[in-house]
Formats: sequence, C-alpha cells, structure tokens
Amino acid sequence: MEGNTGHPVFETVYGKIAVNICYGRHHPLNWLAFGLNGAEIVFNPSATVGELSEPMWPIEARNAAIANSYFVGSINRVGTEIFPNPFTSGDGKPPHPDFGHFYGSSHFSAPDASCTPSLSRYKDGLMISDMDLNLCRQLKDKWGFRMTARYELYADTLASYLKPDFEPQVISDPLLHKKSF
Repeated sequence: MEGNTGHPVFETVYGKIAVNICYGRHHPLNWLAFGLNGAEIVFNPSATVGELSEPMWPIEARNAAIANSYFVGSINRVGTEIFPNPFTSGDGKPPHPDFGHFYGSSHFSAPDASCTPSLSRYKDGLMISDMDLNLCRQLKDKWGFRMTARYELYADTLASYLKPDFEPQVISDPLLHKKSF
C-alpha cells in the first residue's frame, strides 16, 4: 500500500540513496520527489510479473534516471511462487495458486541514458556496477532540466486537481462542435 513517509533520501558514504518501492515506479512524481530531495541512486525493489508491466520495465527506470539526473537500480525477483490455497485476482479469471512468473531482468540505468545488460529472467543473479556519481552533477549542469522546469505551474495544477471543482485545461478544436448540414 501507499506509504506516508514522504520521499526520504539517505546520505551515506556510498552516495545519496533512495528507495522507490515496487509499484511506486509507475508514478513519475515519486521519481521526481526523490530527485528534488537530492538522490544520486534510487533503488526500485520489485516483485512484479509479466503481462502489463514487463514492457514498461526497461523504460520507466531509464526515463527516471534521465529526467532526474540520477542512477536507478531496477531489482525484480525471478521465478514463480506457489501458494497452498488458490485465490482470485479480481480479473474474472478462475482461482489460481500463483501470481505468474516474476521476470527478473534486474539492471542499472544511468542519467546519461546508458543501461547495464539485464540479469536473467529465470535465474537469481547478482549485479555489481561502478557508478560515477559526478555524472549526476555533470548532466544536471549540461541539460539544465531543473532550470527549465516549471515547478510553480506544476504545483498550481496539482493543487487545482486536488479540489472537487477541478476543471481540466482542455482547448477544443472548433471543428468538433461545428454542425454539419
């Protein structure tokens, strides 16, 4: 479930580290908050199965690394866990004893868009990677994403969105409402 501890960054001898747990990777504002709090490495431990999320797996973390100028460690378990009692997943399918195959594929993404090769989809593995944390600062300076971002506008939009009378800012094409004869 969602936490309420914010987006803490832990300053260690190895760098400024954060943890974006599992499903949190699907929410870009989580990644942004860790970056705004100064993260240099964000680990994303996951226990996720294929179908919906696997095509996004190599993209989400890499995009977060680029957009926020930090490294991302994408960690996913492998294998299939069988439970003693079948259960349903609310998807209309009959009861089943497992969630599906946890597809592994752990990897590191860098702020310069580079990526390590992924670990196996089927076997446990260990990945060790060198990370030059100076790259975080270099790319922040080079790209200037923080300088060109419009944080005040984003904050205003989010504040409006949270109100019950929120009206999306949609500009309609006049041809959509033109009557044809």
